[in-house]
Formats: sequence, structure tokens, C-alpha cells
Amino acid sequence: MSKLGDLGARLHRGEVGYDFIGNRRIWYGISILITITAIVALAVRGLNMGIEFQGGAVFTTPKTAVSVTQAQEFAEEASGHDAIVQELGSGSLRIQVGGLDTAKSDQVRTELAKELNVPESKIAAELVGPSWGEQIATKAWTGLAVFMILVVIYLAIAFEWRMAVAALIALIHDLTITVGIYSLVGFEVTVGTVIGLLTILGYSLYDTVVVFDSLKEQTKGITKQTRWTYSEIANRSINGTLVRSINTTVVALLPVAGLLFIGGGVLGAGMLNDISLSLFVGLAAGAYSSIFIATPLVADLKEREPAMKALKKRIMAKRAAAAAKGESLDEDTDLSDGALAGEAAVVGQGHRGRSENR
Repeated sequence: MSKLGDLGARLHRGEVGYDFIGNRRIWYGISILITITAIVALAVRGLNMGIEFQGGAVFTTPKTAVSVTQAQEFAEEASGHDAIVQELGSGSLRIQVGGLDTAKSDQVRTELAKELNVPESKIAAELVGPSWGEQIATKAWTGLAVFMILVVIYLAIAFEWRMAVAALIALIHDLTITVGIYSLVGFEVTVGTVIGLLTILGYSLYDTVVVFDSLKEQTKGITKQTRWTYSEIANRSINGTLVRSINTTVVALLPVAGLLFIGGGVLGAGMLNDISLSLFVGLAAGAYSSIFIATPLVADLKEREPAMKALKKRIMAKRAAAAAKGESLDEDTDLSDGALAGEAAVVGQGHRGRSENR
């Protein structure tokens, strides 16, 4: 068995583990700091909205010896607006200028023809109105709202409302971070970006549901034993699925990283950045939130229940009594109140490597 596979088996058996729940305040603080940074970036810098959302014109030139930098300078001087220039495979240029109407578009086309020393008739001009982008944005927001509602309803039925709330917070956390990164790096927000944002929601939810499912199984009949608190079992669930979460995230990130860093960065296919950045950041944020945010939030909410408070009090009292007698509660003996035939049904295989929530 590989070292990673061996580690995963040991994590699943509870022989080793990291106290995610016990250190949750650290991760909450990190997430709050990242979220605040994202919100401030949005408020100060805003988003670089693409031509589909703000309207403008796209000019496609024939093959030319003019560089991308020079063409950008010519376009900005002629239009008075920022321009985005991309070199196409045939040696032609795609010049995108926002905020232009029909009259201004014709004027810019004429100026570009002079500066690039090409016939004006050879420059294809396409005028894009902002109404189409507004329709796309409206449909995206509608789809996002419907998705969120359905997720909350499903999780509340399949698991419980606390898990639904935690998953919703994690999804909002992932979206906020992704949009904030777009604001910080200044990448253009296009229809591809919107598609990427909607796509990451499913990936973000996947790892969370896997941990929730494990947690649901392991906490059946939890109040019938006096060995493990809810937070400790939640921590064990995270550790038990940790390697699986890492593997699925890495496998998903590799092709997206190829699109972002090789396709968009090395090869200069800028349009790939539109969707690949949102996917890359969203996948990474989703893996993080499912481990460090969603499940710890569920544990926090559950520990507020009177039944869980009473259970924790009994467990702490039993541990204190055992410690006073010099006994250990880590042995494989049945320490329940007799309601369970064995605690394996509650915490999985074995009782070693307990992670206490202090």
C-alpha cells in the first residue's frame, strides 16, 4: 500500500488525526480575514466587467505586423476607453473596446485602419449591447438562487437543518472568495466566468456532503454512549474522509491548472482565463470550506443542543473520574450506558487516536 493510502487507512481507523474542530477558531479567523479582503477589494476596485455586460465593440483585423502593445495604444487613443487586445492564431488581432455606441465604433474603426495601415473594409466590427449581458446576469442570479434553495431543502431532508445552514454558509464563502480574487487580479468577468462560478457550486458541495454523510452514520445513537462528544465524532469524520477529499480536489485542479497557467499564461489564450480562474479558485476554496468551515459549523450548532450539552457533561465527568482513579478511557472496553451493544457503530472501527475537543 502507498504511503498516502496507508495514511488514509490510519486516518479512517482513528489511529492518527488532526483536531480540526478543536482549532476551528483559527480557521474561522482565516476565512473571515479572506472574506473581508474580498469584500474590500470589491468595494474599492470593483469587477472588470467584460464587453458582454457593459457593451462595446469588437474589432478583428487581418494579419498585421503591429504588436499587441502598439495596437492597444492605438485603440485606447482612438476610443478614449481601455482596450483589450489578443493576438489570434492567424496573426490577426482581436481588439475589444467597451462603452462604444455605433457612431463611435465607426470612428474607432476608421482610426484603427489608419494606424494599422490596413484597409478599413478588412477590419470586421461587431457591436455588442449591454442588454444581452444583463439578461445573462439575471438568469445566472436566478439559477444561483434556485440552486441555493434546492440545496438547503435537500440537505435539510437528507440530513438536518444545521447541516443545510452550514453548507449554505460554505457556498457563500466560496463564491465571495472567488469573486474577490477576480477583483484583486483584475481578470475580465465574462459569460465564461459566470459559467465557472455556477459550476464550482457542485464541486464545493460534493466534499461537504461526503463528510456530512459520514458524520450522520457515525452519530446514530450518540446519546446512548458516554465516550465521544459530537465534536469528537465530527472531527473523526473529517479525518476519515480527508485523503479522499485531497485526492478528488487535486485530480480536479490539475486540468484546470493546465488551462489557467499553460493555456492562459504560457500560450496566451486569454479567453481561457475567464472560466479557468473561477474554477481553480472555486475548487480550492470548496475543498477548504468543506473541511475547515462546514463541518466545524455543524459541530458548533449541534453542541448547543440540550441533549449534546448533557452528553458532553456526562462524558467530561466520566473522564474526570477515570483520571482521578488513574484509569484510561482509551482501552477497547464498553463504556456506554448499556444502550449500545458496542461503540463501533458510533465512531467506526476501533477507538484509538481519540481527538478531544477541549
